[in-house]
Amino acid sequence: MRTRFFHVLIYFITISFLFGVNVSAQKENKTIQSPKEDHCYSCHKENDNLPKDFSENDIHHHANISCSSCHGGDPTSGDQEIAMSPSKGFVGAPKHKDIPKFCGKCHSNINIMRVFQPRIATDQVEQYYTSIHGKKLLAGDGNVAECASCHSAHAILPAKDPRSTVYALNVPGTCNKCHGNSELMKKYNLPSNQLEEYSKSVHGVALLKMKDLGAPACNDCHGNHGAMPPGVTSISHVCGTCHVSNMEYFNSTGMAKAFEEQDFHGCEQCHGNHAVLKPTDEMIGVGKDSKCVDCHSSGDEGYAVAEKIYSSLTNLKNQFSLADAKYLEVKKKGMNDVEIGFLLQDAKQALIQSRTLIHTFDSTKVGAKTKDGIEISNKAALLAQKEIDEYYTRRNGFAVATLVFLLVVIVLYFKIKDKEKKANK
Repeated sequence: MRTRFFHVLIYFITISFLFGVNVSAQKENKTIQSPKEDHCYSCHKENDNLPKDFSENDIHHHANISCSSCHGGDPTSGDQEIAMSPSKGFVGAPKHKDIPKFCGKCHSNINIMRVFQPRIATDQVEQYYTSIHGKKLLAGDGNVAECASCHSAHAILPAKDPRSTVYALNVPGTCNKCHGNSELMKKYNLPSNQLEEYSKSVHGVALLKMKDLGAPACNDCHGNHGAMPPGVTSISHVCGTCHVSNMEYFNSTGMAKAFEEQDFHGCEQCHGNHAVLKPTDEMIGVGKDSKCVDCHSSGDEGYAVAEKIYSSLTNLKNQFSLADAKYLEVKKKGMNDVEIGFLLQDAKQALIQSRTLIHTFDSTKVGAKTKDGIEISNKAALLAQKEIDEYYTRRNGFAVATLVFLLVVIVLYFKIKDKEKKANK
């Protein structure tokens, strides 16, 4: 009985708390008004005069936050002069420079936001003013992006909604509205072909063509509300959020320090930024497509290290290809390929790890790993050859057995014929 009473008491305390939070939120922002009760919305809708970008799917509209919740005024009055009276708090469309604080009335207020999303961050406006956009807005630049530039004003949808302007697949296009405007970008001495380059990159192909939502879009590298280009000291950490091992190897080398001292941008120096192409083994070594020869020339230590690393990778790649070709032959012949397949998986993993170890710039470490991969590849090739030899042994044995069987049949045939002749005499 006491336990049941205790549970009931806890239930009522919880309900009272949640009710209190909601009431507190309403007190914090008395302008929150349901569209059903808002004459602004009903009148504009009746007169077909809703904003051009208005959507019934807008997240605020769904949360029963209507026009007056943002624009102020008296939503209970059907009289336009009263409803839009400044004395009633009507502010209309905010000025460009005021939009972040305008949105921040709610989005920076934890008491309001916890009603709708208890875990949502409430420092977006604070972050925004640390960004390039925010700093320029404070300096009076009327061209830079603010909240509505990215999220829209009256058709704001959750980031996970495919129709949202900030859905992963749509982010590059959203950023390109400004950054693809060549006339606008000229004012800031910035290129306007980032989307074109990104679309051809390994990241862009994965996201835009393959629809891989795990691939990075603009905001994954530059940030969201606090968007900034990664600096010299941070770019490897930005890339390292996905490419963890590469970052750890690179940052532990003397090369990382040398890059920083010479103002080189870590990963970007070799791989580029927006036009990051799928890396190839030819990027290492001393060939025409090598990145190493951009800094190193014949005779210096780095040049020799690059040659050794490329040679080690090439040897493993060639041995793996030979073993893989034999493996495919074994599969076609229908022989036992299970153990060979497992060995080749290990060899391929060694090749991947060797390519990652390139970022140590240590030919000894790369050589040791490629040696492991070559040994595994050779073992797989030997097993495959045994299966191929066994196939031909069985086939030849079957051919001999078939021939013997035919000879026996022929001999029996003539013996039967001979007996039939004797019986007929």
